[in-house]
Amino acid sequence: MADDRFEAGLQIRREVMGDDFVDAALSRNAGTDGEELQRHITDTVWGSVWTREGLGKRDRSLLNIGMLVALRATEELRGHVRGGLRNGLRREEITEAVIHASGYCGAPAALSAMKVVQEVLEAELGPRTPSGE
Repeated sequence: MADDRFEAGLQIRREVMGDDFVDAALSRNAGTDGEELQRHITDTVWGSVWTREGLGKRDRSLLNIGMLVALRATEELRGHVRGGLRNGLRREEITEAVIHASGYCGAPAALSAMKVVQEVLEAELGPRTPSGE
């Protein structure tokens, strides 16, 4: 059962975060103390939480962006903005999520997050056009 959960987690983690991201995280931690943490996260967060019914991947990505803003977890935010795009979020929705989070998490958290969001959006989608497209 645990191996099934890990495999399911690995599959969905790859779908959301991309093979390059997952391969880098796993190889960076292979043979280190962090290897067990990567296995645990893949097993529990991705294999138990992300595989639950009730919310789609798009909704989970939107929630993650807000929570990562609140935590000021900008390195994790970078990957989850890419995952959100992969899961169907639009540039405007990601930006609005950060603006919305600013009301609850504060301007410093939102400003810090927006720097990362902007870098990822420009890298993935190019510069924002005047019409916002």
